[in-house]
Amino acid sequence: MPERPAWSDFTAGEKARVAALTARMAKRGLAGPDVDISDLKRKVERIEDQARQRKQTGTK
Repeated sequence: MPERPAWSDFTAGEKARVAALTARMAKRGLAGPDVDISDLKRKVERIEDQARQRKQTGTK
């Protein structure tokens, strides 16, 4: 599994999106253990992939 990008590798917009998605995951988590949050996890993973790809190519 690829290494997770550092928080500094994200753009300001990506940081805001990850924070909002994390808050949504936490809210769903409060509803109980049977609530599915996999869709939100996939969205965060896609954002991480974009940051990782940008870091590898050296563009910002």
